Amino acid sequence: MIKDSSYHPQYDEQIDTDVLTEIEPPYQLLIWNDDINTFEWVIDTLIEICGHTKEQAEQCAMLIHYKGKYPVKKDYYEALKPQCEAINDRNINATLEIMA
Repeated sequence: MIKDSSYHPQYDEQIDTDVLTEIEPPYQLLIWNDDINTFEWVIDTLIEICGHTKEQAEQCAMLIHYKGKYPVKKDYYEALKPQCEAINDRNINATLEIMA
């Protein structure tokens, strides 16, 4: 049997490629407690804008009330920005913060 001497996997040329490793950090959408908006309004907003279930929205509303603010959603800036603006349009104070 004749061995093919032209193929040596251990000696094949390795090609280095650059890989984009910089990734945008995730953000969190914070809703702040106030004395103006009702629980029902905040719950409806979380369901309609953030896609929360009724149970998720109720739990978030309680945490917002007792903690003063609560991150109701985590994602990348481009995904959260329109939701933050829509919540602010409903006169509920919402902000975006980079997650540490």
